[in-house]
Amino acid sequence: MSPRPPEGRQKQSASPDPARSEQGGRPEPRPACTPTDSSEGDMVSPVTVVKSEGPKLVPFFKATCVYFVLWLPTSSPSWFSALIKCLPIFCLWVFLLAHGFSFLGAHSNARKILAGLIFSALGDAFLIWQEQGYFVHGLLMFAITHILYSSAFGMRPVNVHAGLVITAVSSLSYMLLYPYLSGPFTYLVAVYIALIGFMGWRAIAGLQLANDLWTWTKLSACLGAMLFMVSDLTIAVNKFCFPVPHSRAIIMATYYAAQMLIALSAVECQDAEVARKRT
Repeated sequence: MSPRPPEGRQKQSASPDPARSEQGGRPEPRPACTPTDSSEGDMVSPVTVVKSEGPKLVPFFKATCVYFVLWLPTSSPSWFSALIKCLPIFCLWVFLLAHGFSFLGAHSNARKILAGLIFSALGDAFLIWQEQGYFVHGLLMFAITHILYSSAFGMRPVNVHAGLVITAVSSLSYMLLYPYLSGPFTYLVAVYIALIGFMGWRAIAGLQLANDLWTWTKLSACLGAMLFMVSDLTIAVNKFCFPVPHSRAIIMATYYAAQMLIALSAVECQDAEVARKRT
């Protein structure tokens, strides 16, 4: 009779390795993540976000400081003032490109946000010369931006309650502006409000705070969309209704913050990978 093997060794041979699949003993592949995935994988901590994304955003913060320090007068538009205004947005291009072309190639929502930032820069340039008749051109560029951002945020989940709230806010905004609008702006502003409202709805709908299915990037997209709406409403009120005190500072501060937060909403997947490698 052969001696009985030790109990610990017998249990070890009976239980399969959880890190290996049944075919060939190879490790099971990890499912590919997406920038808006919150249910497959651990949520990245804010500390990891700051360490990973903070250095890439330094040029953006510097460019934003340059804009506010120079504070070039809007009464004398020039290519230099257009460059200074667009520079923070250029830095957000670089921020997304710094994550690698393979990352952008693998995630369509990151590409859409990058495209939105490109049209935003064009819109900023047109608005430099808005008094020379280029305001509608800028409006069109930002309308395309909101369509791209809406597509990037996706149509799931629907979140009807968020949609109703945004519809109410958008309707009240247009009712405020309507008595001051004339000519083509009567319908152009209506279409623009509908587009930016739709973008805000899609960003807010993805947050799902009640179901605990949120990530820091979804929160970032939500805050960015709301700040974008505040910025554009301030532009509209200041242009069509009455002068808003410190309007330029309010518009540009909320606008730059909104664009940064929306750009951040595209990079959760890569930060999740970084977090996994460090654990």
